[in-house]
Parts: sequence; C-alpha cells; structure tokens
Amino acid sequence: MNIIVIGHGMVGHKFLESLLDSGAPALHVTVLCEEPRPAYDRVHLSEFFAGKTADDLSLVKPGFFDRSDVTLRLNARAVSIDRDARTVTLADGEVLGYDKLVFATGSYPFVPPLPGKDRKDCFVYRTIEDLEAMRECGARSKTGVVIGGGLLGLECAKALRDLGLATHVVEFAPRLMAVQVDDGGARILRTRIEGLGVTVHTQKNTLEIIDGENGTHRMQFADGSVLDADMIVFSAGIRPRDQLARGCGLAIGARGGIAIDNSCLASDPDIYAIGECAAWNGTAFGLVAPGYDMARVAARHLTGGAGEFTGADMSTKLKLMGVDVASIGDAHGIAAGSRSYQFTDERKQVYKKIVVSECGKYLLGAVMVGDASEYGTLLQMMLNKITLPEAPEFLILPQADGKARPMLGVDALPAAAQICSCNDVSKGALCEAVCSGATTIGALKSCTGAGTACGGCVPLVTQVMKAEMKKQGLAVNNHVCEHFPHTRQELYHIVKAGKIRTFAALLEQHGSGLGCDICKPVAANILASTWNDFVLTPVHASLQDSNDYFLGNIQKDGTYSVVPRMPGGEVTADGLIAVGQVAKKYGLYTKITGGQRVDLFGARVDQLPLIWEELIAAGFESGHAYGKSLRTVKSCVGSTWCRYGVDDSLGFAIRLENRYKGLRTPHKIKFGVSGCTRECAEAQGKDVGLIATEAGWNLYVCGNGGMKPRHAELIATGLDEETVVRYVDRFLMFYVRTADRLQRTSVWRDNLEGGLEYLQDVVVKDKLNIAAELEADMQHVVDTYACEWKSAVNDPETRKRFRHFVNSDQPDQNVVFMPERGQIRPATVEERKRVIPIAVKQSA
Repeated sequence: MNIIVIGHGMVGHKFLESLLDSGAPALHVTVLCEEPRPAYDRVHLSEFFAGKTADDLSLVKPGFFDRSDVTLRLNARAVSIDRDARTVTLADGEVLGYDKLVFATGSYPFVPPLPGKDRKDCFVYRTIEDLEAMRECGARSKTGVVIGGGLLGLECAKALRDLGLATHVVEFAPRLMAVQVDDGGARILRTRIEGLGVTVHTQKNTLEIIDGENGTHRMQFADGSVLDADMIVFSAGIRPRDQLARGCGLAIGARGGIAIDNSCLASDPDIYAIGECAAWNGTAFGLVAPGYDMARVAARHLTGGAGEFTGADMSTKLKLMGVDVASIGDAHGIAAGSRSYQFTDERKQVYKKIVVSECGKYLLGAVMVGDASEYGTLLQMMLNKITLPEAPEFLILPQADGKARPMLGVDALPAAAQICSCNDVSKGALCEAVCSGATTIGALKSCTGAGTACGGCVPLVTQVMKAEMKKQGLAVNNHVCEHFPHTRQELYHIVKAGKIRTFAALLEQHGSGLGCDICKPVAANILASTWNDFVLTPVHASLQDSNDYFLGNIQKDGTYSVVPRMPGGEVTADGLIAVGQVAKKYGLYTKITGGQRVDLFGARVDQLPLIWEELIAAGFESGHAYGKSLRTVKSCVGSTWCRYGVDDSLGFAIRLENRYKGLRTPHKIKFGVSGCTRECAEAQGKDVGLIATEAGWNLYVCGNGGMKPRHAELIATGLDEETVVRYVDRFLMFYVRTADRLQRTSVWRDNLEGGLEYLQDVVVKDKLNIAAELEADMQHVVDTYACEWKSAVNDPETRKRFRHFVNSDQPDQNVVFMPERGQIRPATVEERKRVIPIAVKQSA
C-alpha cells in the first residue's frame, strides 16, 4: 500500500510512529513536508528564544527515517490533488500516486485584514523560520507588540520578553485567554502577567498600522489611542489549512476544516484528515492531544485495527510566563443548572473555581490561575464522573498551613482512566509497567511514554506508580549497598546531624562489615560536601576512587590529565605561556575544552606533583576535573566586550566559579553564564545557567548532557547578583542533601516529586524554612576552601602516593604517550602493553 502524508508536524509525525509501530506489512509512506526540517515541538516553540535549537525541539529520533518503507521529502509543497487519478502534484510539477492519502496540514495563523499588516517587521508566530526572523528583528528593536491575548499570544509575549524587548499584548476581547478562563481568573492572570513587566491592553480594536514616531510602527485603535512599536507579531488565533481539500472537492466543516467521521476518514474513503486541519462534527481542535488521538485512530483504521475518535476533552494545564493556568471541562458553567465554587487570594494572586452539576455529585469544570496543583486529580474526577465529597469547596480551599486539602486517591480511578492524554497512557498501562519493573519515573517515561510530551501528567503518574508499588508489596530500596541500610540522602543527614567526620565512625555507628567500592566513595563525597576536609588526609584517602586518589583523571593509556582552573574561561597571557611551557617541558598533549580551559594529557603519576608545583607557582589552582564537583563556569564576554551584551557575564561567571570551586556534589556539575539572550555560553545546557536580561538575571537549573541530554528549566527571573547567589547556594546544597549517588541534576529533577514547582517552593519561596541553613552550609564550604593540589604538593606524606612503584621513585618507562595530533601513528604491539599504575618494582 502506497500512502502519502501531506504535512510533517507534531500530529503528522505521531501518525507515522503509530503506523510503523503497528507492524503492518507491505506499506510504503511518503511524507511531504513544506518546511526545510522534519517535525519539531511547536508546543514549546517559545523556548527557541530561551536557547533551544531546532535540533533540541526535534521530535524525530535519530535513524527514524533510515528505513526503506518511509521517505521524507523536505521543502515539498503539495499544490493540487486529483482524487479520480489518486495523485498529488507538487509545486515543482512532480506528480505522485497514492493508494491512501492523509492530510496533516495543520493550521495557519489568522491575521486580521487591517491596513499595514504586511509591513516590514510584522510577523506571525508559527514556524522556526518565523522565530529566526523575529530574533533578527529583536536584535535591533526595543519594543514589541503581540496582537492577541490568547494562549498563543501569551506564549509569543514570553518570546518577545526573552528577546529583551519592552513587551505589550493587545487583545480585542475584554480579558486575556477568554476561551480558557473566566473573568475572575483573567483578572488574576492579568495582574500576574503585568507584574512580570508585560503591558496588557484589552478591548482594543486595531484599525491600521502606519509609520510610528517612537518606533517603526504605530498601531491606531478604534478608541483614538495609539501604540508605537518596533516589532509587531500577529497571534490572534488559527484557521484550519484546508485549501487543498477544498480544491479537490472534499466536504468541509461549517466553520472550516476537512470534515471527518469517527475513523478520521474524509468524504473520500481513501483520504484521512488528522489534527488542526480536520473538523469532527463541525469542531476543529487546536490542542495537540486531540490531534494525537486522531493520528492513532487513523493509523489503526488504515491497517485494519479498531478504534474511534469521538471528540476530545479540551482541558489544558499551562505555564505561561511562569504563571500556572489550567482550564477543565465546562470552565464557564454553561451547563444548565450548574453551580460554582470560587476561591480568590489576591495577596498570593491565586484564583480557583470548580463547576459542579445541579445535583452536586459531579465535577463539570474548573479554572485555576496562579496554582494548578489540583489539576490532575480534578481532571480525573471530571473525566471519570467520580462522586464529589459532601463539601466540594474544600477541593480548592487551602488549609491554614497554605497546603491544599487532601485530594481523592488514585485508587478510586478505573484502570481505563487516561492519565497521559498526549500519548494515550491509561492508569492500567502504568500499573502494568510498574508490575514489570518500571519503578521510577524515568523508567515509566521510557516504557510507556507518559509525561514525555507536555509533562503536565507527571505528578499524577508518580501517584499511580507509588500506589501500585504499595499494592504489589514492592519497596523502593535505595540503600547505598549491603553495608548501609540507608539511602544516600539518609546517610547525608546521619553525617550532618551526628557530626560524623570519618568513614570508620559512620560504619561503626550505622553500618556493618568493612565497606566496599560503592559505599566508600559515597561516604567520601558526603564527608567532603559536609566538612570540606582535605580528601587525601590518611583517614579519607583510602575512600577515594582512582581519580580522586591521584587528583587527576586517569586516561585509557594509564597516564593522567592535568586541568588547571581558569574561572569563566579567563586567563592572562602569562598564564597561557606558563601552561604552554609546562606542556612542552613534560611532553603533554594539550586541548581547549568545551568548558573554556586547557586540558593537558599524558602525565605520569610521578610527574603530577612536579607539574602542579609549576602551575601553582604561575597562579593556577586545581580545576577539579577529577572530582564529582563543580567543573567549569562557561561564559561569553558579555557587556565587557560584546555589543549585544546586557550584563557582565564574564565577571559574574568568575565570581561564581570562585565561590563554588571545590564543592563536592553527588555528580559533576557545570555552570553557564550568558550576557544576553543570544546565549553564547549555552547556559540552558548546564546544571546551573544564567542569562542576562534588561530586568536582571534569569536562573535556569538541572540541564546537562550525558546519555539523555536535558535542557535546563527556568526557576526564577529578573534577579540581581546577590539574589542569584542565595538561590544557587540553596539549590546546590539541596541537591547535595537529597540526590542519590552519582545522580546528575537532570535525573534528580526528573525524579523529584512535585517537579519544578516543588523545587521553586524550596529554593525561591523557602517553603521548608531551610534556606538559611542551606546558605550557611554553603558558606562553610566557601570559607574552608583550599586548593587540593596545593595541599598535596606541600605535604611530603601525600606526595609519596604519586609514584608508580611503592618502593621506588623511578618512573615507569613502559608508559607510552599520546603524540600530538598530526603525529599520530598506530601503536606497536609492545606499546599496547600496559602495567598497573601502582606496582612493586622488582630488583635486578
């Protein structure tokens, strides 16, 4: 069967995944994609301005199109369809035949028909190409306006703010997000949005756009007022892209869109339509979850499977410019006889409303602004018609301590309850995965796909996982090893509270046996994080792994690397000369790292103290490249040199690196500090990232690379340097306290119950009342810092460990050095023979 798919957006790609997962034989799919790149995540499109690239947003797994049964055609625009001949004609004149055709053409931005809409520097907000053009314009603009105060409009406003522009939102209706929230919610939403520095104009009818006096453009409104701006973005809604369907005579919905039945078939039995271009019962759905449902239904029907599309719940939970907004079901109380309960906290800027049935037994809808923590449970109560408690108002009223009252347990949900709407994952599927061994959030995401799209269901997924584990009698055993019946977090608290300073004392009081290669490095890391004693003192040295034992990274040939610290990547000419002289003297291979410093490779163990003596004399310190600790703080040159620089990223990076150098953490950590939203320091790929804006520093956390790269998340905005330091102190020490062994911040964050909101509560809002304690713990580490290599070379006993043979100072002549690039030749058989770095030299 020859299938043509027109369109390769999010829904089009979901169709491909569903179709190919079905295992149906003898299929060949040709995908016609108008854009120059394959499917990417439009839901998170605004993150492009916060540093994500097109590759970061891509939905296509590596190698997906490396198969013979699927052909992707980029820059391929379909212009006409001949249903009788079953052919599609492309813009270049090529004609392709099909057996089945799938429309996944999506929608296009609606631009009001007003004079001046086509002026230069007026944009729509739809594709990456649109965003690239906006970013270029933003670099030479001061003021930006978004026409449209709906969901997409506020997302676009965030993008303009990320570009550093003075941002305005112009909305024709009397309130923001008129479809999703009511008057009360819109009032709180507007207050919070304006509190973030965005100016909101409602009930504004734009008549025309002309030349401006204080900007490139001037918007003239029907009430006689005007607004000048350098950039204007239209985000006033979308319309189905159904032009091709109209041209070939397919039935169209009353309000546009390709009319489809429950199988997603159009009026032609060989043609399907899915996503925003389709209209089911006259309704077009503008969210991704219904589109994904259509994609799965169409794929199953096309391959002979069962399933129907019978409409979609349009409930949604969003975080717009850092503000939680949620809308469930009949949010406006349209149903006859419905009643509502409302709660408003103007001090905390929180609004919540639930709509219940006339009989008072069932939840019909809800609106939440400022705090949407109850969204998951309320949604399930509405979808599954779960009987409400006798006093439903307590579902949204806070307790005296500020916490929401206990919600309905997940045990009340049926197995068929859909927990993840984006990927159609039921409670039953999650429970089955838990029974099969997926007992962490990361494992559940991998095997079920739940929480991997918008992420809004993760808290509920966590509840289901824990409930099912309890039901199955499973215990989450995070014990470090057989010698300690404790998690790493528990061991940290034991060390801290008991003032335990040695492994021997920890083992005697809280462990058993002699310890092992797992618990010893864990204990060493905790002791270093807590007390910051020199790691190579006799009581600590035997606990260290090979890298920490020699204060250097061992390489594949048995030699070690030497990495002097260069805070923020800054180094003097004399410093560079000193590094070069050392490299030349000891025959070391040199490389500039991604963290903006110089690595020296090929040093023998016996050479390490000699090399470091020279580097220390030249003013360098240990770079801790060998430790589970702060590695680097990457920086651009910022406002010091760059004409786009908003703040002194270089100077701040140096201050941050000098503050946190030497801090031992569960895994290595890296910082990035960018002087503007151009993001040259790649701050959003780091464990801690900072981006300068006109309003202050934006703080991102928990991004890093590794096997599963993860972008950092915005935790606070508009900060001064003092506040940044306080928040970073708290974040790092909270990570040190609570992470598992060898757990990177990204994995820690993915498994952190409560997610980003909980982390914000701890770090920014001090919900646990431990901020002062975390800051004091960090200050202790800062005050007790000492360069480990300086301590090592100045202590004769410590220096004795840096030799190849325990009974001789002679070097190991069998070690072969890596030649400089350009001089590399294949190693001989003899050169491949290696000896153990620590050995006993035999006498002649």
